Amino acid sequence: MTAPVYDKSDKGREEIATRKHQLASRLRTLLVMIDGKQSIPDLLKKVAGLGLDEQSIRELLAQGFIHIVVTGQSAPPGATEPGYGALSASAAMDDATRFHALYSFFNETIKSALGLRGYVLQLKVEKAGSIDDFRDLRQAYLDAVLKAKGKEMARSLGERLDQLLPPPEL
Repeated sequence: MTAPVYDKSDKGREEIATRKHQLASRLRTLLVMIDGKQSIPDLLKKVAGLGLDEQSIRELLAQGFIHIVVTGQSAPPGATEPGYGALSASAAMDDATRFHALYSFFNETIKSALGLRGYVLQLKVEKAGSIDDFRDLRQAYLDAVLKAKGKEMARSLGERLDQLLPPPEL
C-alpha cells in the first residue's frame, strides 16, 4: 500500500470559500494545498518550513476538513495508515458502526447543505431503522442537494455517501 492521499471535504471547501469555521491560518494554508493528488509525505516536505507536520494533518482530519481519497493503489476509504490517524469507515465496519456513520453523515450534511429545506429529509433520517432505509434515502437526498447546491456538491456528497453505504445484498 502506498501512503494515503487526502482531499478537501465539503467542510474544507466551505472553509476555503467563506472562512466560516475560522481555521487557524497555518492549518488553512495546509488545507489549501491538499488537492487529492499528492501523498501526505510529499505534501509535508513542501510545508515543513512552516512548522506543519503529521499532527496538522490529523487535526484537519479530526475536524472534518479533509477525507481520504480512494485511488487505484491507495488504501481503501478510511483504512488506518500508521501515523496518519485515518478514521475507520472501511468495508470491515460492523453494521452498528456503519449505521451510526450514515446517521451522522446525513444529519451533518443535510443541516449544512440544505438548512431548513432539509427538514423533511432529517425527519426521514430520524425514522431510519436500518442501513437499507438509508440506501432508500440516497436518491432523494442527492436530488435535494443538486437542487440546492449544484452538481459539484451533489457529486462530492454522493461519492462520500457511496463510501459509507455497503453494496446491496442480492
